Amino acid sequence: MNENTKLIWLETPTNPLMNIVDIAAVTALAQQRNVLVCVDNTFASPYLQNPLDLGAHIVMHSSTKYLGGHSDVIQGCLVLNDKSLRDELYFIQKSCGAVPGPLDCFLILRGIKTLHLRMQRHCENGEKIANYLRSHPKVDRVYWPGFADHPNHAIAKKQMRGFGGMLSFELKNDSAEELKRVVSATKIIALAESLGGVESLINHPATMTHASIPKEERVKNGLKDSLIRLSVGIEDADDLIEDLKQAIG
Repeated sequence: MNENTKLIWLETPTNPLMNIVDIAAVTALAQQRNVLVCVDNTFASPYLQNPLDLGAHIVMHSSTKYLGGHSDVIQGCLVLNDKSLRDELYFIQKSCGAVPGPLDCFLILRGIKTLHLRMQRHCENGEKIANYLRSHPKVDRVYWPGFADHPNHAIAKKQMRGFGGMLSFELKNDSAEELKRVVSATKIIALAESLGGVESLINHPATMTHASIPKEERVKNGLKDSLIRLSVGIEDADDLIEDLKQAIG
């Protein structure tokens, strides 16, 4: 890797609309042009998707999220299967001092031991809640790649082992007052940024996670002010549905 090296950065599926990128197709094109491909695999976790097997050169995880799974550590990681590239990145890490502490590493290792169990429950709960929201008379649209009519469903089914617990939806009444009321009314689901923990979280991307992006840019990319994002946890699915039911009304 040198100053002339080009890099494609894929976030899949780390956006509020749950869009899925065909990793194998992108990497095939990148290899023809000698371009490195880096994939942010945080939303899927290694349990649901393995970009290295699809041709990616670097995989990034915010290990704070699903790998840790308990919202009690801040850490990130890069995963590679090329030793020379790994050595170059490790040199940068060591030189800059970006090395996690022993307790942080312990917490991530602890979380990984239950990753498979948690991800199975995230997927199960995500499916139940996505279907519930889709049937709700006050909900306009639900974005979840597990739906057969999701524009990227075929890609997700091809490269993932499950559809995860991340989803988003829009209300038919998209007034600012109604949005604020709904996201503030849940009792089990906490109003907070972040994702991927055992607890369910709800947030409003336009005023929280994506507030720093100009509105015209958000709208151009399909992110409406009416969008609400859910990180579905591992609580009892019926309890979560009841919580959403009383919040939406």
